Amino acid sequence: MVSRGEKPFRARQLLQWLHQRQATDFESMTDLAKSFRSGLATDAVIEGMPVLRDNLSSDGTRKWLLDAGQGNAIETVFIPEDDRGTLCISSQAGCAVDCRFCSTGRQGFARNLRTSEIIGQLHMANRALPVPVTNVVLMGMGEPLLNFDQLLPALELMLNDHAYGLSRRRVTVSSSGVVPMMDRLSEACPVALAVSLHAPTDDLRSQLVPLNQKYPLSELMAACRRYLAHAPRDFITFEYVMLRGVNDTPEMAWMLIDLVQRESVSCKFNLIPFNPFPGSGYERSTSTSIKTFADILSKAGHVVTIRRTRGDDIDAACGQLAGQVQDRTRRSQRIEIHERA
Repeated sequence: MVSRGEKPFRARQLLQWLHQRQATDFESMTDLAKSFRSGLATDAVIEGMPVLRDNLSSDGTRKWLLDAGQGNAIETVFIPEDDRGTLCISSQAGCAVDCRFCSTGRQGFARNLRTSEIIGQLHMANRALPVPVTNVVLMGMGEPLLNFDQLLPALELMLNDHAYGLSRRRVTVSSSGVVPMMDRLSEACPVALAVSLHAPTDDLRSQLVPLNQKYPLSELMAACRRYLAHAPRDFITFEYVMLRGVNDTPEMAWMLIDLVQRESVSCKFNLIPFNPFPGSGYERSTSTSIKTFADILSKAGHVVTIRRTRGDDIDAACGQLAGQVQDRTRRSQRIEIHERA
Protein backbone atom coordinates (compact mmCIF):
# COMPACT_ATOMS: atom_id res chain seq x y z
CA MET A 1 0.00 0.00 0.00
CA VAL A 2 2.84 2.40 0.78
CA SER A 3 4.34 1.72 -2.64
CA ARG A 4 0.98 2.73 -4.13
CA GLY A 5 1.02 6.00 -2.23
CA GLU A 6 -1.49 4.76 0.36
CA LYS A 7 -1.35 4.74 4.14
CA PRO A 8 -0.23 1.48 5.80
CA PHE A 9 -3.64 1.00 7.46
CA ARG A 10 -5.09 0.30 4.02
CA ALA A 11 -3.33 -3.06 4.15
CA ARG A 12 -5.22 -3.97 7.32
CA GLN A 13 -8.49 -2.96 5.68
CA LEU A 14 -7.78 -5.16 2.68
CA LEU A 15 -6.83 -8.09 4.90
CA GLN A 16 -10.13 -7.80 6.73
CA TRP A 17 -12.18 -7.54 3.55
CA LEU A 18 -10.42 -10.46 1.88
CA HIS A 19 -10.07 -12.92 4.72
CA GLN A 20 -12.68 -12.01 7.30
CA ARG A 21 -15.50 -10.86 5.06
CA GLN A 22 -14.42 -13.18 2.20
CA ALA A 23 -14.78 -10.49 -0.45
CA THR A 24 -14.48 -11.66 -4.04
CA ASP A 25 -14.29 -8.25 -5.72
CA PHE A 26 -13.00 -4.79 -4.84
CA GLU A 27 -16.28 -3.02 -5.59
CA SER A 28 -17.90 -4.66 -2.54
CA MET A 29 -15.36 -2.97 -0.21
CA THR A 30 -17.72 -0.10 0.38
CA ASP A 31 -15.80 1.74 3.12
CA LEU A 32 -12.85 2.29 0.78
CA ALA A 33 -12.71 5.32 -1.52
CA LYS A 34 -14.08 4.60 -4.98
CA SER A 35 -10.88 5.83 -6.66
CA PHE A 36 -8.86 3.47 -4.45
CA ARG A 37 -11.13 0.53 -5.33
CA SER A 38 -10.90 1.34 -9.02
CA GLY A 39 -7.12 1.41 -8.87
CA LEU A 40 -7.01 -1.96 -7.17
CA ALA A 41 -9.41 -3.47 -9.72
CA THR A 42 -7.17 -2.23 -12.52
CA ASP A 43 -4.05 -3.86 -11.09
CA ALA A 44 -5.28 -6.96 -9.26
CA VAL A 45 -7.89 -9.68 -9.19
CA ILE A 46 -9.42 -11.71 -6.34
CA GLU A 47 -9.67 -15.22 -7.71
CA GLY A 48 -9.43 -18.74 -6.30
CA MET A 49 -8.96 -22.09 -7.97
CA PRO A 50 -12.14 -23.15 -9.77
CA VAL A 51 -14.27 -25.67 -7.86
CA LEU A 52 -14.84 -28.68 -10.09
CA ARG A 53 -16.75 -30.79 -7.61
CA ASP A 54 -18.34 -30.33 -4.18
CA ASN A 55 -19.38 -33.52 -2.37
CA LEU A 56 -21.08 -33.92 0.99
CA SER A 57 -20.79 -37.13 3.01
CA SER A 58 -23.56 -38.64 5.11
CA ASP A 59 -21.43 -37.89 8.19
CA GLY A 60 -21.12 -34.20 7.32
CA THR A 61 -17.63 -34.37 5.81
CA ARG A 62 -17.34 -32.12 2.76
CA LYS A 63 -14.84 -32.50 -0.06
CA TRP A 64 -13.98 -30.05 -2.83
CA LEU A 65 -12.10 -30.89 -6.00
CA LEU A 66 -10.14 -27.83 -7.17
CA ASP A 67 -8.62 -27.22 -10.59
CA ALA A 68 -4.92 -26.38 -10.22
CA GLY A 69 -4.44 -25.94 -13.97
CA GLN A 70 -2.61 -27.90 -16.67
CA GLY A 71 -4.47 -31.10 -15.85
CA ASN A 72 -3.61 -30.93 -12.15
CA ALA A 73 -6.19 -31.08 -9.38
CA ILE A 74 -6.13 -31.00 -5.61
CA GLU A 75 -8.75 -31.73 -2.99
CA THR A 76 -9.67 -29.96 0.24
CA VAL A 77 -11.69 -31.65 2.99
CA PHE A 78 -13.74 -30.19 5.84
CA ILE A 79 -14.35 -32.46 8.84
CA PRO A 80 -17.01 -31.26 11.29
CA GLU A 81 -16.86 -32.24 14.96
CA ASP A 82 -19.03 -31.24 17.92
CA ASP A 83 -16.44 -28.80 19.25
CA ARG A 84 -14.57 -27.76 16.10
CA GLY A 85 -14.48 -27.75 12.33
CA THR A 86 -11.20 -28.86 10.75
CA LEU A 87 -10.09 -28.06 7.22
CA CYS A 88 -7.48 -30.32 5.64
CA ILE A 89 -5.45 -28.31 3.12
CA SER A 90 -3.08 -29.39 0.34
CA SER A 91 0.29 -27.73 -0.21
CA GLN A 92 1.44 -29.38 -3.44
CA ALA A 93 -0.07 -31.04 -6.49
CA GLY A 94 1.37 -34.52 -6.12
CA CYS A 95 4.23 -35.41 -3.80
CA ALA A 96 7.89 -36.29 -4.20
CA VAL A 97 8.38 -38.05 -0.84
CA ASP A 98 6.94 -41.35 -2.16
CA CYS A 99 5.89 -43.02 1.09
CA ARG A 100 5.15 -46.62 0.15
CA PHE A 101 1.66 -46.72 1.68
CA CYS A 102 0.55 -43.37 0.21
CA SER A 103 -1.12 -43.27 -3.19
CA THR A 104 -0.23 -39.59 -3.69
CA GLY A 105 3.41 -40.61 -3.81
CA ARG A 106 2.59 -43.15 -6.52
CA GLN A 107 1.48 -40.30 -8.77
CA GLY A 108 4.73 -38.39 -8.53
CA PHE A 109 5.17 -34.65 -8.14
CA ALA A 110 3.52 -32.02 -10.37
CA ARG A 111 4.24 -28.65 -8.74
CA ASN A 112 4.22 -26.55 -5.59
CA LEU A 113 1.07 -24.61 -4.82
CA ARG A 114 1.43 -20.86 -4.54
CA THR A 115 0.65 -19.02 -1.31
CA SER A 116 -2.58 -17.78 -2.90
CA GLU A 117 -3.61 -21.36 -3.70
CA ILE A 118 -2.85 -22.59 -0.18
CA ILE A 119 -4.69 -19.78 1.62
CA GLY A 120 -7.33 -19.80 -1.11
CA GLN A 121 -8.55 -23.19 0.12
CA LEU A 122 -9.36 -21.63 3.49
CA HIS A 123 -10.96 -18.59 1.84
CA MET A 124 -13.13 -20.87 -0.33
CA ALA A 125 -14.19 -23.09 2.59
CA ASN A 126 -15.17 -20.17 4.81
CA ARG A 127 -17.36 -18.81 2.01
CA ALA A 128 -19.00 -22.18 1.42
CA LEU A 129 -19.55 -23.28 5.01
CA PRO A 130 -22.28 -22.03 7.36
CA VAL A 131 -19.71 -21.57 10.17
CA PRO A 132 -16.04 -20.49 10.03
CA VAL A 133 -13.24 -23.05 10.02
CA THR A 134 -11.77 -23.29 13.54
CA ASN A 135 -8.80 -25.61 12.87
CA VAL A 136 -6.50 -26.06 9.90
CA VAL A 137 -4.28 -29.06 9.21
CA LEU A 138 -1.72 -29.10 6.41
CA MET A 139 -2.21 -32.84 5.87
CA GLY A 140 -3.53 -32.92 2.34
CA MET A 141 -1.61 -33.61 -0.83
CA GLY A 142 2.11 -32.94 -0.69
CA GLU A 143 4.88 -32.37 1.86
CA PRO A 144 4.30 -28.84 3.23
CA LEU A 145 7.89 -28.27 4.32
CA LEU A 146 9.19 -28.91 0.79
CA ASN A 147 7.16 -25.86 -0.24
CA PHE A 148 8.34 -23.72 2.66
CA ASP A 149 8.63 -20.34 0.91
CA GLN A 150 4.99 -20.48 -0.21
CA LEU A 151 3.77 -22.14 2.99
CA LEU A 152 5.14 -19.55 5.41
CA PRO A 153 3.13 -16.51 4.17
CA ALA A 154 -0.01 -18.68 4.16
CA LEU A 155 0.58 -19.66 7.79
CA GLU A 156 1.16 -16.02 8.71
CA LEU A 157 -2.19 -15.09 7.16
CA MET A 158 -3.93 -17.86 9.09
CA LEU A 159 -2.52 -16.43 12.34
CA ASN A 160 -2.93 -12.73 11.53
CA ASP A 161 -5.63 -11.10 13.67
CA HIS A 162 -6.67 -8.96 10.71
CA ALA A 163 -7.08 -12.07 8.53
CA TYR A 164 -8.19 -15.43 10.01
CA GLY A 165 -6.95 -14.95 13.58
CA LEU A 166 -6.38 -18.64 14.30
CA SER A 167 -4.22 -19.57 17.27
CA ARG A 168 -0.95 -21.41 16.74
CA ARG A 169 -2.42 -24.39 18.58
CA ARG A 170 -5.20 -24.65 15.99
CA VAL A 171 -2.93 -24.74 12.94
CA THR A 172 -1.02 -27.97 12.37
CA VAL A 173 1.68 -28.71 9.82
CA SER A 174 2.22 -32.38 9.08
CA SER A 175 5.64 -33.44 7.83
CA SER A 176 7.32 -36.69 6.90
CA GLY A 177 10.44 -35.41 8.63
CA VAL A 178 12.28 -32.80 6.56
CA VAL A 179 14.67 -31.95 9.38
CA PRO A 180 16.20 -28.64 8.16
CA MET A 181 12.75 -27.26 7.35
CA MET A 182 11.41 -28.32 10.75
CA ASP A 183 14.12 -26.12 12.25
CA ARG A 184 13.22 -23.23 9.95
CA LEU A 185 9.53 -23.55 10.82
CA SER A 186 10.30 -23.50 14.54
CA GLU A 187 12.19 -20.24 14.11
CA ALA A 188 9.88 -18.52 11.63
CA CYS A 189 6.35 -19.58 12.56
CA PRO A 190 6.05 -22.33 15.19
CA VAL A 191 2.61 -23.89 14.91
CA ALA A 192 1.48 -27.34 16.05
CA LEU A 193 3.56 -30.08 14.44
CA ALA A 194 2.58 -33.59 13.40
CA VAL A 195 5.29 -35.99 12.19
CA SER A 196 4.54 -38.99 10.00
CA LEU A 197 6.48 -41.63 11.93
CA HIS A 198 4.96 -45.01 10.98
CA ALA A 199 7.80 -47.18 12.28
CA PRO A 200 10.00 -47.46 15.39
CA THR A 201 13.21 -48.55 13.62
CA ASP A 202 15.34 -47.07 10.86
CA ASP A 203 15.22 -50.26 8.77
CA LEU A 204 11.43 -50.39 8.66
CA ARG A 205 10.91 -46.64 8.40
CA SER A 206 13.33 -46.43 5.48
CA GLN A 207 11.19 -49.02 3.69
CA LEU A 208 7.96 -47.14 4.37
CA VAL A 209 9.25 -43.53 4.25
CA PRO A 210 12.30 -43.28 1.93
CA LEU A 211 13.07 -39.82 3.33
CA ASN A 212 14.29 -41.64 6.45
CA GLN A 213 17.41 -42.63 4.51
CA LYS A 214 18.37 -38.94 4.43
CA TYR A 215 17.08 -37.98 7.89
CA PRO A 216 17.18 -41.09 10.11
CA LEU A 217 15.29 -41.42 13.36
CA SER A 218 18.07 -40.05 15.56
CA GLU A 219 18.16 -36.81 13.54
CA LEU A 220 14.37 -36.66 13.35
CA MET A 221 13.96 -37.08 17.12
CA ALA A 222 16.60 -34.42 17.78
CA ALA A 223 14.70 -32.04 15.47
CA CYS A 224 11.49 -32.80 17.38
CA ARG A 225 13.21 -31.91 20.67
CA ARG A 226 14.41 -28.63 19.18
CA TYR A 227 10.95 -27.87 17.85
CA LEU A 228 9.38 -28.38 21.26
CA ALA A 229 11.42 -25.47 22.61
CA HIS A 230 9.34 -23.14 20.40
CA ALA A 231 6.11 -25.07 19.80
CA PRO A 232 2.70 -23.81 20.98
CA ARG A 233 1.95 -27.28 22.33
CA ASP A 234 4.12 -29.24 24.75
CA PHE A 235 4.10 -32.34 22.57
CA ILE A 236 4.68 -33.53 19.01
CA THR A 237 1.93 -35.59 17.41
CA PHE A 238 3.32 -38.76 15.85
CA GLU A 239 1.12 -40.11 13.07
CA TYR A 240 1.31 -43.86 12.67
CA VAL A 241 -0.55 -45.63 9.85
CA MET A 242 -1.53 -49.16 10.91
CA LEU A 243 -0.36 -51.75 8.36
CA ARG A 244 -1.35 -55.35 8.95
CA GLY A 245 1.60 -57.56 9.79
CA VAL A 246 4.08 -54.76 9.04
CA ASN A 247 4.18 -52.30 11.94
CA ASP A 248 1.22 -53.25 14.12
CA THR A 249 2.53 -55.98 16.44
CA PRO A 250 2.82 -55.62 20.23
CA GLU A 251 6.58 -55.86 19.82
CA MET A 252 6.48 -52.81 17.52
CA ALA A 253 4.45 -50.91 20.13
CA TRP A 254 7.07 -51.59 22.80
CA MET A 255 9.86 -50.56 20.39
CA LEU A 256 7.97 -47.33 19.73
CA ILE A 257 7.73 -46.63 23.46
CA ASP A 258 11.44 -47.31 23.82
CA LEU A 259 12.23 -44.93 20.95
CA VAL A 260 10.39 -41.89 22.30
CA GLN A 261 11.52 -42.49 25.87
CA ARG A 262 15.14 -43.03 24.85
CA GLU A 263 15.06 -39.87 22.74
CA SER A 264 13.13 -37.90 25.40
CA VAL A 265 10.46 -36.59 23.02
CA SER A 266 7.17 -35.49 24.60
CA CYS A 267 4.50 -36.79 22.25
CA LYS A 268 1.04 -38.13 21.58
CA PHE A 269 0.24 -40.86 19.08
CA ASN A 270 -2.39 -40.73 16.37
CA LEU A 271 -3.00 -44.24 15.01
CA ILE A 272 -4.41 -44.18 11.48
CA PRO A 273 -6.22 -47.23 10.07
CA PHE A 274 -4.82 -47.75 6.59
CA ASN A 275 -7.21 -47.23 3.68
CA PRO A 276 -6.11 -49.68 0.95
CA PHE A 277 -5.87 -48.60 -2.67
CA PRO A 278 -5.23 -50.71 -5.79
CA GLY A 279 -1.69 -51.99 -5.96
CA SER A 280 -0.71 -50.75 -2.52
CA GLY A 281 0.51 -54.16 -1.35
CA TYR A 282 -0.67 -53.41 2.20
CA GLU A 283 -3.73 -54.25 4.25
CA ARG A 284 -5.41 -52.44 7.11
CA SER A 285 -4.62 -53.75 10.59
CA THR A 286 -7.51 -55.49 12.31
CA SER A 287 -9.54 -53.56 14.87
CA THR A 288 -8.21 -55.91 17.54
CA SER A 289 -4.59 -55.26 16.56
CA ILE A 290 -5.13 -51.51 16.56
CA LYS A 291 -6.79 -51.59 19.97
CA THR A 292 -4.05 -53.80 21.44
CA PHE A 293 -1.39 -51.48 20.02
CA ALA A 294 -3.17 -48.44 21.46
CA ASP A 295 -3.61 -50.07 24.87
CA ILE A 296 0.12 -50.83 25.14
CA LEU A 297 1.02 -47.20 24.35
CA SER A 298 -1.64 -45.89 26.71
CA LYS A 299 -0.61 -48.10 29.64
CA ALA A 300 2.94 -46.82 29.19
CA GLY A 301 1.65 -43.33 29.90
CA HIS A 302 1.19 -41.94 26.38
CA VAL A 303 -1.84 -40.14 25.00
CA VAL A 304 -3.22 -42.17 22.09
CA THR A 305 -5.99 -41.47 19.61
CA ILE A 306 -7.30 -43.73 16.86
CA ARG A 307 -8.30 -41.71 13.84
CA ARG A 308 -11.93 -42.27 12.96
CA THR A 309 -12.58 -42.86 9.27
CA ARG A 310 -14.65 -39.97 7.93
CA GLY A 311 -16.17 -39.31 4.52
CA ASP A 312 -15.43 -42.73 3.04
CA ASP A 313 -18.75 -42.69 1.16
CA ILE A 314 -17.43 -39.76 -0.93
CA ASP A 315 -13.83 -41.03 -1.04
CA ALA A 316 -12.72 -38.36 1.42
CA ALA A 317 -11.14 -40.65 4.02
CA CYS A 318 -7.41 -40.90 4.56
CA GLY A 319 -5.80 -42.12 1.33
CA GLN A 320 -9.06 -42.21 -0.62
CA LEU A 321 -9.33 -38.80 -2.25
CA ALA A 322 -9.76 -38.98 -6.02
CA GLY A 323 -11.40 -36.93 -8.71
CA GLN A 324 -11.84 -36.13 -12.36
CA VAL A 325 -10.82 -32.95 -14.13
CA GLN A 326 -11.49 -31.83 -17.68
CA ASP A 327 -8.86 -29.97 -19.64
CA ARG A 328 -9.32 -26.99 -21.92
CA THR A 329 -9.86 -29.15 -24.99
CA ARG A 330 -12.74 -30.80 -23.09
CA ARG A 331 -10.92 -34.13 -23.22
CA SER A 332 -11.78 -36.02 -20.04
CA GLN A 333 -8.79 -37.03 -17.97
CA ARG A 334 -8.80 -39.23 -14.90
CA ILE A 335 -6.66 -37.54 -12.24
CA GLU A 336 -6.03 -39.68 -9.19
CA ILE A 337 -5.31 -37.37 -6.30
CA HIS A 338 -5.34 -39.61 -3.27
CA GLU A 339 -4.17 -37.80 -0.16
CA ARG A 340 -2.72 -38.70 3.22
CA ALA A 341 -5.07 -36.26 4.91
